[in-house]
Amino acid sequence: MSLHNMGIPSVDLADFIRGTAEQKKHFVESLGKAYEDIGFVAVKNHLIDEATVKSLYDEVKAFFDLPEETKKKYEVPGLAGQRGYTSFGKEHAKDSNAGDLKEFWHFGQYVTDGDPIGSEYAENVEVGELPSFNAIGKKAYRDLESTGRYMLRAIALYLGLDETYFDDKIHNGNSILRPIHYPPITSEPKSAVRAGQHEDINLITLLIGASAEGLEVLNKQGEWVPVTALPDHIVVNVGDMLQRHTNNKLKSTTHRVVNPPREKWNTPRYSIPFFLHPRSEMRLDCLPGCVPAGTEPEWAPISAGEFLDERLTEIGLKK
Repeated sequence: MSLHNMGIPSVDLADFIRGTAEQKKHFVESLGKAYEDIGFVAVKNHLIDEATVKSLYDEVKAFFDLPEETKKKYEVPGLAGQRGYTSFGKEHAKDSNAGDLKEFWHFGQYVTDGDPIGSEYAENVEVGELPSFNAIGKKAYRDLESTGRYMLRAIALYLGLDETYFDDKIHNGNSILRPIHYPPITSEPKSAVRAGQHEDINLITLLIGASAEGLEVLNKQGEWVPVTALPDHIVVNVGDMLQRHTNNKLKSTTHRVVNPPREKWNTPRYSIPFFLHPRSEMRLDCLPGCVPAGTEPEWAPISAGEFLDERLTEIGLKK
Protein backbone atom coordinates (compact mmCIF):
# COMPACT_ATOMS: atom_id res chain seq x y z
CA MET A 1 0.00 0.00 0.00
CA SER A 2 1.43 3.34 -0.98
CA LEU A 3 0.73 5.20 2.22
CA HIS A 4 3.18 8.07 2.45
CA ASN A 5 1.63 10.37 -0.12
CA MET A 6 -1.97 10.12 0.91
CA GLY A 7 -2.15 9.54 4.61
CA ILE A 8 -4.07 6.24 4.44
CA PRO A 9 -2.95 4.38 7.57
CA SER A 10 -2.21 0.68 7.76
CA VAL A 11 -3.90 -1.24 10.59
CA ASP A 12 -3.28 -4.79 11.77
CA LEU A 13 -6.49 -6.78 12.26
CA ALA A 14 -4.60 -9.28 14.44
CA ASP A 15 -4.33 -6.50 17.05
CA PHE A 16 -8.12 -6.43 17.25
CA ILE A 17 -8.79 -10.17 17.08
CA ARG A 18 -5.90 -11.57 19.16
CA GLY A 19 -4.14 -8.57 20.68
CA THR A 20 -3.98 -7.25 24.22
CA ALA A 21 -6.67 -4.90 25.51
CA GLU A 22 -4.33 -2.00 24.74
CA GLN A 23 -3.66 -3.22 21.18
CA LYS A 24 -7.37 -3.68 20.57
CA LYS A 25 -8.12 -0.20 21.86
CA HIS A 26 -5.37 1.28 19.66
CA PHE A 27 -6.80 -0.52 16.60
CA VAL A 28 -10.30 0.88 17.29
CA GLU A 29 -9.00 4.43 17.72
CA SER A 30 -6.76 4.29 14.64
CA LEU A 31 -9.55 2.86 12.50
CA GLY A 32 -12.13 5.36 13.68
CA LYS A 33 -9.84 8.34 13.14
CA ALA A 34 -8.99 7.15 9.62
CA TYR A 35 -12.66 6.72 8.80
CA GLU A 36 -13.46 10.19 10.10
CA ASP A 37 -10.57 11.76 8.17
CA ILE A 38 -10.50 9.99 4.79
CA GLY A 39 -12.73 6.91 4.85
CA PHE A 40 -10.03 4.41 3.72
CA VAL A 41 -7.59 2.12 5.55
CA ALA A 42 -5.15 -0.60 4.51
CA VAL A 43 -5.58 -3.78 6.56
CA LYS A 44 -3.04 -6.55 7.11
CA ASN A 45 -3.59 -9.91 8.79
CA HIS A 46 -7.10 -10.09 7.35
CA LEU A 47 -8.86 -13.45 6.96
CA ILE A 48 -8.45 -14.19 3.24
CA ASP A 49 -5.18 -15.95 2.46
CA GLU A 50 -2.88 -15.36 -0.47
CA ALA A 51 -3.63 -18.74 -2.08
CA THR A 52 -7.37 -17.99 -2.14
CA VAL A 53 -6.78 -14.55 -3.67
CA LYS A 54 -4.52 -16.02 -6.37
CA SER A 55 -6.99 -18.81 -7.20
CA LEU A 56 -9.84 -16.33 -7.37
CA TYR A 57 -7.97 -14.03 -9.75
CA ASP A 58 -7.04 -17.03 -11.94
CA GLU A 59 -10.68 -18.13 -12.15
CA VAL A 60 -11.91 -14.59 -12.77
CA LYS A 61 -9.44 -14.03 -15.63
CA ALA A 62 -10.47 -17.36 -17.14
CA PHE A 63 -14.14 -16.33 -17.02
CA PHE A 64 -13.62 -12.95 -18.65
CA ASP A 65 -11.50 -14.63 -21.34
CA LEU A 66 -14.51 -16.73 -22.39
CA PRO A 67 -16.19 -15.82 -25.71
CA GLU A 68 -18.71 -12.99 -25.51
CA GLU A 69 -21.63 -15.26 -26.41
CA THR A 70 -20.65 -17.65 -23.60
CA LYS A 71 -20.51 -14.88 -21.00
CA LYS A 72 -23.85 -13.50 -22.18
CA LYS A 73 -25.47 -16.81 -21.22
CA TYR A 74 -24.87 -15.80 -17.61
CA GLU A 75 -26.48 -12.34 -17.85
CA VAL A 76 -29.83 -12.80 -16.12
CA PRO A 77 -32.61 -10.33 -17.08
CA GLY A 78 -34.63 -8.82 -14.26
CA LEU A 79 -32.03 -9.17 -11.50
CA ALA A 80 -30.63 -5.62 -11.75
CA GLY A 81 -27.20 -7.20 -12.16
CA GLN A 82 -27.28 -8.63 -8.63
CA ARG A 83 -26.20 -12.14 -9.68
CA GLY A 84 -24.13 -13.45 -12.54
CA TYR A 85 -22.66 -11.44 -15.40
CA THR A 86 -23.12 -7.77 -16.31
CA SER A 87 -21.77 -6.85 -19.74
CA PHE A 88 -19.51 -3.98 -20.73
CA GLY A 89 -20.78 -0.41 -20.23
CA LYS A 90 -24.08 -1.24 -18.47
CA GLU A 91 -23.28 0.52 -15.19
CA HIS A 92 -22.47 4.21 -14.76
CA ALA A 93 -21.66 6.52 -11.87
CA LYS A 94 -24.63 8.11 -10.09
CA ASP A 95 -24.31 11.54 -11.68
CA SER A 96 -23.14 10.40 -15.11
CA ASN A 97 -24.82 8.85 -18.15
CA ALA A 98 -21.54 7.53 -19.62
CA GLY A 99 -21.18 3.78 -19.13
CA ASP A 100 -18.12 2.68 -17.16
CA LEU A 101 -15.48 0.85 -19.20
CA LYS A 102 -15.93 -2.48 -17.42
CA GLU A 103 -17.74 -5.79 -17.24
CA PHE A 104 -18.29 -7.68 -14.01
CA TRP A 105 -19.68 -10.69 -12.17
CA HIS A 106 -21.66 -10.86 -8.93
CA PHE A 107 -21.52 -13.56 -6.29
CA GLY A 108 -24.27 -13.02 -3.70
CA GLN A 109 -25.18 -14.34 -0.26
CA TYR A 110 -25.26 -18.07 0.48
CA VAL A 111 -28.08 -18.69 3.00
CA THR A 112 -27.53 -22.14 4.52
CA ASP A 113 -29.32 -21.96 7.89
CA GLY A 114 -32.97 -21.84 6.80
CA ASP A 115 -33.19 -18.08 7.42
CA PRO A 116 -36.41 -16.83 5.73
CA ILE A 117 -34.41 -13.95 4.23
CA GLY A 118 -33.13 -16.47 1.68
CA SER A 119 -36.40 -16.01 -0.21
CA GLU A 120 -35.40 -12.40 -0.92
CA TYR A 121 -32.23 -13.41 -2.79
CA ALA A 122 -31.73 -14.83 -6.24
CA GLU A 123 -29.66 -18.00 -6.51
CA ASN A 124 -26.01 -17.65 -7.42
CA VAL A 125 -25.30 -18.41 -11.07
CA GLU A 126 -23.17 -21.49 -11.78
CA VAL A 127 -20.55 -21.29 -14.56
CA GLY A 128 -20.52 -24.64 -16.34
CA GLU A 129 -17.31 -24.01 -18.28
CA LEU A 130 -15.20 -23.44 -15.13
CA PRO A 131 -15.69 -26.18 -12.50
CA SER A 132 -13.80 -24.33 -9.73
CA PHE A 133 -15.15 -20.81 -10.40
CA ASN A 134 -18.11 -20.91 -8.02
CA ALA A 135 -16.35 -22.84 -5.25
CA ILE A 136 -13.45 -20.39 -5.02
CA GLY A 137 -15.87 -17.45 -5.27
CA LYS A 138 -17.87 -18.80 -2.33
CA LYS A 139 -14.73 -19.31 -0.21
CA ALA A 140 -13.52 -15.75 -0.91
CA TYR A 141 -17.02 -14.43 -0.14
CA ARG A 142 -17.03 -16.15 3.27
CA ASP A 143 -13.48 -15.05 4.16
CA LEU A 144 -14.19 -11.42 3.31
CA GLU A 145 -17.53 -11.49 5.11
CA SER A 146 -15.73 -12.72 8.26
CA THR A 147 -13.10 -10.01 7.91
CA GLY A 148 -15.81 -7.40 7.50
CA ARG A 149 -17.61 -8.60 10.63
CA TYR A 150 -14.50 -7.87 12.72
CA MET A 151 -14.05 -4.48 11.07
CA LEU A 152 -17.65 -3.57 11.92
CA ARG A 153 -17.14 -4.72 15.50
CA ALA A 154 -14.26 -2.28 15.81
CA ILE A 155 -16.38 0.47 14.24
CA ALA A 156 -19.19 -0.27 16.72
CA LEU A 157 -16.81 0.18 19.65
CA TYR A 158 -15.51 3.43 18.18
CA LEU A 159 -19.10 4.70 17.99
CA GLY A 160 -19.76 3.78 21.62
CA LEU A 161 -22.04 0.87 20.71
CA ASP A 162 -21.98 -2.76 21.85
CA GLU A 163 -19.20 -4.60 20.00
CA THR A 164 -21.69 -6.96 18.35
CA TYR A 165 -24.12 -4.18 17.32
CA PHE A 166 -23.77 -4.97 13.61
CA ASP A 167 -23.62 -8.79 13.90
CA ASP A 168 -27.32 -9.57 13.55
CA LYS A 169 -27.75 -6.80 10.98
CA ILE A 170 -25.20 -8.35 8.61
CA HIS A 171 -26.05 -12.02 9.27
CA ASN A 172 -27.11 -13.32 5.85
CA GLY A 173 -26.91 -9.73 4.63
CA ASN A 174 -27.21 -8.74 0.98
CA SER A 175 -23.43 -8.56 0.41
CA ILE A 176 -21.90 -8.81 -3.07
CA LEU A 177 -18.48 -10.05 -4.24
CA ARG A 178 -17.79 -8.33 -7.56
CA PRO A 179 -14.92 -9.43 -9.81
CA ILE A 180 -14.41 -6.63 -12.37
CA HIS A 181 -12.62 -6.67 -15.72
CA TYR A 182 -11.58 -3.41 -17.34
CA PRO A 183 -10.57 -4.53 -20.87
CA PRO A 184 -7.75 -2.95 -22.86
CA ILE A 185 -8.74 0.41 -24.34
CA THR A 186 -8.75 0.16 -28.12
CA SER A 187 -9.95 3.63 -29.14
CA GLU A 188 -10.19 7.14 -27.67
CA PRO A 189 -12.80 6.97 -24.85
CA LYS A 190 -15.65 9.43 -25.39
CA SER A 191 -16.27 10.52 -21.83
CA ALA A 192 -16.15 7.58 -19.45
CA VAL A 193 -13.23 6.57 -17.33
CA ARG A 194 -12.89 2.94 -16.34
CA ALA A 195 -15.11 3.72 -13.34
CA GLY A 196 -16.52 7.22 -12.84
CA GLN A 197 -16.14 9.05 -9.54
CA HIS A 198 -18.52 7.62 -6.98
CA GLU A 199 -19.06 6.58 -3.40
CA ASP A 200 -19.97 3.00 -2.55
CA ILE A 201 -23.57 2.19 -1.58
CA ASN A 202 -22.98 -0.31 1.24
CA LEU A 203 -21.67 -0.29 4.83
CA ILE A 204 -18.00 -1.04 4.07
CA THR A 205 -16.09 -2.26 1.00
CA LEU A 206 -13.16 -4.69 1.18
CA LEU A 207 -10.90 -4.60 -1.88
CA ILE A 208 -8.48 -7.45 -2.49
CA GLY A 209 -5.79 -5.97 -4.67
CA ALA A 210 -5.98 -4.94 -8.31
CA SER A 211 -3.91 -6.11 -11.24
CA ALA A 212 -3.03 -2.63 -12.49
CA GLU A 213 -2.93 0.89 -11.14
CA GLY A 214 -5.85 3.26 -11.51
CA LEU A 215 -7.73 3.62 -8.20
CA GLU A 216 -7.74 7.22 -6.98
CA VAL A 217 -9.26 8.81 -3.88
CA LEU A 218 -10.41 12.43 -3.54
CA ASN A 219 -8.81 13.98 -0.45
CA LYS A 220 -10.01 16.92 1.66
CA GLN A 221 -7.98 19.34 -0.48
CA GLY A 222 -9.92 18.28 -3.59
CA GLU A 223 -6.90 16.41 -5.03
CA TRP A 224 -7.08 12.98 -6.67
CA VAL A 225 -4.48 10.72 -5.06
CA PRO A 226 -3.56 7.20 -6.28
CA VAL A 227 -3.97 4.14 -4.06
CA THR A 228 -2.04 0.95 -4.78
CA ALA A 229 -2.42 -2.14 -2.63
CA LEU A 230 0.43 -4.34 -1.46
CA PRO A 231 -0.15 -8.10 -1.72
CA ASP A 232 -0.46 -8.56 2.04
CA HIS A 233 -3.01 -5.77 2.57
CA ILE A 234 -6.60 -5.24 1.60
CA VAL A 235 -8.16 -1.78 1.34
CA VAL A 236 -11.33 -1.23 3.40
CA ASN A 237 -13.43 1.90 2.93
CA VAL A 238 -16.65 3.36 4.30
CA GLY A 239 -19.78 3.26 2.13
CA ASP A 240 -22.79 5.56 1.99
CA MET A 241 -24.93 3.38 4.27
CA LEU A 242 -22.45 3.71 7.13
CA GLN A 243 -21.92 7.42 6.48
CA ARG A 244 -25.68 7.91 6.60
CA HIS A 245 -26.11 5.77 9.75
CA THR A 246 -23.38 7.77 11.53
CA ASN A 247 -24.80 11.15 10.47
CA ASN A 248 -21.66 11.86 8.35
CA LYS A 249 -19.28 11.15 11.25
CA LEU A 250 -17.59 8.42 9.20
CA LYS A 251 -16.72 9.45 5.64
CA SER A 252 -17.78 7.70 2.45
CA THR A 253 -14.94 9.00 0.30
CA THR A 254 -15.28 9.72 -3.41
CA HIS A 255 -13.08 7.49 -5.56
CA ARG A 256 -12.69 6.49 -9.20
CA VAL A 257 -10.70 4.25 -11.53
CA VAL A 258 -8.88 6.29 -14.18
CA ASN A 259 -7.75 5.17 -17.60
CA PRO A 260 -4.03 4.36 -17.85
CA PRO A 261 -1.60 6.47 -19.91
CA ARG A 262 -2.00 5.91 -23.65
CA GLU A 263 1.10 3.69 -23.78
CA LYS A 264 -0.65 1.29 -21.33
CA TRP A 265 -4.04 1.23 -23.05
CA ASN A 266 -3.42 -2.39 -24.05
CA THR A 267 -3.21 -3.41 -20.37
CA PRO A 268 -6.36 -4.93 -18.87
CA ARG A 269 -7.22 -4.32 -15.23
CA TYR A 270 -8.86 -6.73 -12.80
CA SER A 271 -10.24 -5.77 -9.41
CA ILE A 272 -12.33 -7.67 -6.84
CA PRO A 273 -14.24 -5.62 -4.24
CA PHE A 274 -16.52 -7.16 -1.62
CA PHE A 275 -19.46 -4.85 -0.89
CA LEU A 276 -20.64 -5.65 2.64
CA HIS A 277 -24.38 -4.97 2.88
CA PRO A 278 -26.72 -5.49 5.82
CA ARG A 279 -30.07 -7.22 5.72
CA SER A 280 -32.70 -5.18 3.89
CA GLU A 281 -34.67 -4.42 7.06
CA MET A 282 -31.76 -2.70 8.83
CA ARG A 283 -32.62 0.90 9.62
CA LEU A 284 -30.07 3.44 8.42
CA ASP A 285 -31.60 6.23 10.53
CA CYS A 286 -28.88 8.40 12.06
CA LEU A 287 -27.59 6.98 15.34
CA PRO A 288 -28.62 9.25 18.23
CA GLY A 289 -25.04 9.27 19.55
CA CYS A 290 -23.86 10.77 16.26
CA VAL A 291 -26.37 13.66 16.26
CA PRO A 292 -25.06 16.62 18.30
CA ALA A 293 -27.46 18.01 20.92
CA GLY A 294 -29.69 20.72 19.56
CA THR A 295 -29.28 19.67 15.90
CA GLU A 296 -31.36 17.63 13.49
CA PRO A 297 -30.08 14.48 11.74
CA GLU A 298 -28.51 15.17 8.34
CA TRP A 299 -30.43 12.29 6.73
CA ALA A 300 -34.07 11.21 6.64
CA PRO A 301 -34.98 7.76 8.02
CA ILE A 302 -34.72 4.91 5.49
CA SER A 303 -34.14 1.15 5.46
CA ALA A 304 -31.13 -0.47 3.81
CA GLY A 305 -33.38 -2.17 1.27
CA GLU A 306 -35.07 1.08 0.28
CA PHE A 307 -31.73 2.85 -0.02
CA LEU A 308 -30.25 0.09 -2.17
CA ASP A 309 -33.20 0.15 -4.58
CA GLU A 310 -32.89 3.92 -4.89
CA ARG A 311 -29.19 3.74 -5.71
CA LEU A 312 -29.43 0.80 -8.14
CA THR A 313 -31.85 2.90 -10.17
CA GLU A 314 -29.50 5.91 -10.07
CA ILE A 315 -26.55 3.91 -11.42
CA GLY A 316 -28.55 2.31 -14.24
CA LEU A 317 -28.80 -1.29 -13.03
CA LYS A 318 -32.48 -1.12 -12.06
CA LYS A 319 -35.29 0.39 -14.12
